[in-house]
Amino acid sequence: MIKNTPPMGWNSWNTFGSDISEDLIKEVADKLVDSGLRDLGYEYVVIDDCWSMRERDGNGKLVADSEKFPHGMKALADYIHSKGLKFGMYSCAGTLTCAGYPGSYEHEFTDANTFAEWGVDFLKYDYCFKSTIIPGPVLYRRMGLALKNCGRDILLSACSWGADNTHEWIRQTGANMWRSTGDIFDSWESVRSLTEQQENKLAYGGQGCFNDMDMLVVGMYGNGNVGMENHMNDTQYRTHFSIWALMGSPLMIGCDIRNMSESAMKILSNKEVIAINQDPDCRQVMHLDTWIGNDARCYARYLANGDIALAFFNLGESGTFVRFLIDALGISLSSGKTLEMHDVWTGEVFTVKNGTFLHQLDAYDTLMYRCRVVDR
Repeated sequence: MIKNTPPMGWNSWNTFGSDISEDLIKEVADKLVDSGLRDLGYEYVVIDDCWSMRERDGNGKLVADSEKFPHGMKALADYIHSKGLKFGMYSCAGTLTCAGYPGSYEHEFTDANTFAEWGVDFLKYDYCFKSTIIPGPVLYRRMGLALKNCGRDILLSACSWGADNTHEWIRQTGANMWRSTGDIFDSWESVRSLTEQQENKLAYGGQGCFNDMDMLVVGMYGNGNVGMENHMNDTQYRTHFSIWALMGSPLMIGCDIRNMSESAMKILSNKEVIAINQDPDCRQVMHLDTWIGNDARCYARYLANGDIALAFFNLGESGTFVRFLIDALGISLSSGKTLEMHDVWTGEVFTVKNGTFLHQLDAYDTLMYRCRVVDR
């Protein structure tokens, strides 16, 4: 599969971990449709680890847990497809998955064919219990090639956590997205750490093979499998979502959308932020130097229609003042041009004067704009 924009959807792990079932997945699929999230682009429903029996069958095939999924994976895939959604599953490049279920090591072609028979559209492929003698690139090439030859178009989501210099070799494997970080947790420290880890990887994501910063924790409020006591608030969730969107990361919801808060829904359904994430040019993000506090960051992306996505993120616990010269974006004072700034969160519109942007940025907050080049 060639995916031209970052994949969007929902994954079971962040909230439910091993506590998954056929009924749960159907309810999530129903909610994606009824809430309007599907129509905004959230199309993949992905079952993570802990879905299978502890052993393969007599033919060496993976078998779904009959208590959790009594009607089997093909029936569940058919239900999800009937909702206009796509079905995702999980396996691992090692002998076992991270939770100790059978991995796909030495069963790559068998498992790829099984997934195709079930109607799978997306495979998250983890990196636990991997071989100590076969390099990671070879393990992912195996599954990438198996999926290409299984007779079905299945997106390969490589989840090697950025280990073994993943960014240097992952595109060769046929992966469509690749994890550049360890696991996310519902804490500001986690989001800040994952953001900072992108600084030396901005050139490696892009069309066909997207840099995956891990699943979203927006709306978890400390609940679920990766919930934390010191969980984030709505301001921090908005910044988290903005960073993932601007960076071009896949947007995979991790909260329980069946009882999602109104504020979380508002964040996840912001059409203008999603449009930046899904911009067809998929340009590399620019990290711009500016007069800004040490805990803040300024990033920008050129968009397909000539607009510019520009954002300021305060990763610190105190406010800071942003001062930014738009010539860093290629707009010199002699050009006779300036920027019309549209705040994608508040709707505010203004024009930059004298080539200089000035603004106060509160703790943990974000300023995110879609900018249009206009005459001065």
